[in-house]
Amino acid sequence: MDVVLERLPGAVACVRIDRPEARNALSRAVRERLAEIFTDLAADDGVSCAVLTGTDKVFAAGADIKAMSNAQPVDMMLRAGERTWAPIKDFPKPLIAAVNGFALGGGCELAMHADIIIAGEGARFGQPEIKVGIIPGAGGTQRLVRAVGKFKAMKILLTGEPVMARDAEAMGLVSEVVPDAEVLERAIDLARQIAALPPLAARKIKELVLQGSDLPLESALVLERHAFQLMFGTADQKEGMAAFLEKRPPSFTGR
Repeated sequence: MDVVLERLPGAVACVRIDRPEARNALSRAVRERLAEIFTDLAADDGVSCAVLTGTDKVFAAGADIKAMSNAQPVDMMLRAGERTWAPIKDFPKPLIAAVNGFALGGGCELAMHADIIIAGEGARFGQPEIKVGIIPGAGGTQRLVRAVGKFKAMKILLTGEPVMARDAEAMGLVSEVVPDAEVLERAIDLARQIAALPPLAARKIKELVLQGSDLPLESALVLERHAFQLMFGTADQKEGMAAFLEKRPPSFTGR
């Protein structure tokens, strides 16, 4: 039970890493369980938004160094870690990371898989892999530079030093900073707010943002235009606009 899944009212799922004795280190078992959970949640029509969190002291303090200390290149290849990260990377629904304490190494990379990051004032983000003779291996050198730009990313990656939540927010790594005691509550409230909106539109927005960020602008705009047009074939578009015109709350069905 190192990873706990809780389905909450309002079509929200909360996934919590709970290994306080190991500072929520991302062992192989934890990563495999996360992969199973996110695979299931992707297919669950009763869930429209998910929250990923750790304990109130630490989000995830990185990989299991003890398990990797004597590994050889072929060992790391056979681990095929990308397969356990894929269900989170490809999760089609909005995902919010609720971060307290340390989000270091793989923990920072895990948070960057989310679409929104809510951080406590005491949270710290970093990629300290260089301090143990390796580099980030789950997207740290790529997602970080896309989030904060080359120069901020280089400082974090080349020094291995963590940044505080307010600094992370200022550079664009964090969506919102709240008091430590309010992190999970705020993330769940935001998840419920998003889940109450049209699920198809939310999923399409996420898809376009992620796909379009690596495309030339004109190509990304074509994707957006086609997706915009497709929305007019949904029941939620008809309901949303009718409710607006009739000055009543909409009732979205995800169709």
